[in-house]
Amino acid sequence: IFNSPGTDVTTELDSWIDKFCLDADVFVLVANSESTLMNTEKHFFHKVNERLSKPNIFILNNRWDASASEPEYMEDVRRQHMERCLTFLVDELKVIDPVEARNRIFFVSAKEVLSARRQKAQGMPEGGGAIAEGFQTRFQEFQHFEQIFEECISQSAVKTKFEQHTIRAKQIIDTVKNIMDTINVAAAEKRVQSMEEREDQKDRLDFVRNQLNILTEDTKEKIKRVTEEVENKVSSAMTDEICRLSVLVDEFYSDFHPSPQVLKLYKTELNKHIEDGLGRNLADRCSSEVNQSMHQSQQEMIENLKPLLPSSAQNQLHLLIPCRKFDLSYDLNCHSLCADFQEDIMFHFSLGWTSLVNRFLGPKQAQKVLLGLADPNLQIPHPLATTPSATSLPALTPDSVSQDDFMVPLVLSLASLTSRTSMSIIVVGGIWKTVGWKLISFSLSMYGLLYLYERLTWTTRAKERAFKQQFVNYATEKLQMIVSLTSANCSHQVQQEMATTFARLCQQVDITQKNLEEEIAKLSKEIDQLENIQTNSKQLRNKAIHLENELDRFTKHFLQKGK
Repeated sequence: IFNSPGTDVTTELDSWIDKFCLDADVFVLVANSESTLMNTEKHFFHKVNERLSKPNIFILNNRWDASASEPEYMEDVRRQHMERCLTFLVDELKVIDPVEARNRIFFVSAKEVLSARRQKAQGMPEGGGAIAEGFQTRFQEFQHFEQIFEECISQSAVKTKFEQHTIRAKQIIDTVKNIMDTINVAAAEKRVQSMEEREDQKDRLDFVRNQLNILTEDTKEKIKRVTEEVENKVSSAMTDEICRLSVLVDEFYSDFHPSPQVLKLYKTELNKHIEDGLGRNLADRCSSEVNQSMHQSQQEMIENLKPLLPSSAQNQLHLLIPCRKFDLSYDLNCHSLCADFQEDIMFHFSLGWTSLVNRFLGPKQAQKVLLGLADPNLQIPHPLATTPSATSLPALTPDSVSQDDFMVPLVLSLASLTSRTSMSIIVVGGIWKTVGWKLISFSLSMYGLLYLYERLTWTTRAKERAFKQQFVNYATEKLQMIVSLTSANCSHQVQQEMATTFARLCQQVDITQKNLEEEIAKLSKEIDQLENIQTNSKQLRNKAIHLENELDRFTKHFLQKGK
């Protein structure tokens, strides 16, 4: 109940409204019928109307009993008050329609009603005492006000409190339903897109794995083929260089002297010269072609692996190939290889017994013969003659016995004969009688001159030539023994280099596979989350529909019924 006096003298009007009026169901404005509605009263209800949506307002024009003193103006004054109140409620506040507004405006006298209720409480008639004319009309209008007020306070209060909340709740529910529908549709579309993307990534991963397996086998075959080519090339080049070893040795110049210290230094420098020269010659003949073949193979690896990598990684592949030039290491190690070389630079007459035996029988057989002469008790094995009793063994034929096996006993027999003094005298005497002493003297002179010539020409230079020739023979034999080992070592180096390069490239493919696997796992997780989002959005939408049905039932039973 709002009594108008005093509303214009407080500064706490807003706080009063917030404190007392926001939860009010009905507002009763008690106005003075002897005057019109004041602006302070209107201002208050304008503020209330800003805070509440369509508040229920009753206007009681009190002290209407004063109009009884001027009955000729009563209807005009009533009509004037009614118009102003209707204008305030309908046009200014817009809280009610004109028809219903007439049931919210009453003309009463609170003093008369209070006096009548006291009279009744004391058991006296309600109309007793000093009252003005028209009391029953005013009293009935007050009772009508009480009836309508009771209905409004019991029914309209529900509408006042819950209608706007119900409308707002329905709006929220509609918004929630739209949001859930949007989320559901977007999640479904995103889920389908993610599933398609996941399938693409799975296909991509399978393709990368299969292609990598195929390329690995092809690369192994290619590496094997290249290494075999390198091995054959190095073997052929090294064999040719060994055949030209004498030329390389002849190019070596250093101080030579038969003393052991000088010879040791000379051999060391010669070994280094041969090792450097052979390495340089092999590099000139093989390294360029090997590098070209390796570079071509590496480029083929890159081109084959490019389709398996993303574009960002494809541009970085060239960085995985070493910038340095690949150099084969032949590692001949001539110093260790020829460490057992023993030179023989003593003078040997070309027509001497040792030289002749070496010349006719070769070094190995000559050594046997010379050992036999030095030790007469040494028995040289020779083939046994076949006997009739040895039927189980095949007979040895002349073809099955080597020429050396015949020559060694023959020379030993001749040497044994000539070693006997008596036989020597007989042989010399026979030759003397047959040929003549002049021819023998001439032959001996020529033999002696030849010996003297060779002995005088056996200089340090000749010794160096003999040393080099012996070293060439020895080194040739030793180097031929390591041709296969060196070529295999070079092919292994090429294999290691190419395998390392391919392994670096495969690491990039492995990174790509790992990224694909992580992307697939991420998409799977995202798909599961989207499924949960769809399920939750459907559940929330169903709840919203259930709440909407509950609100419809509430509106039907309480709000619409109140109307």
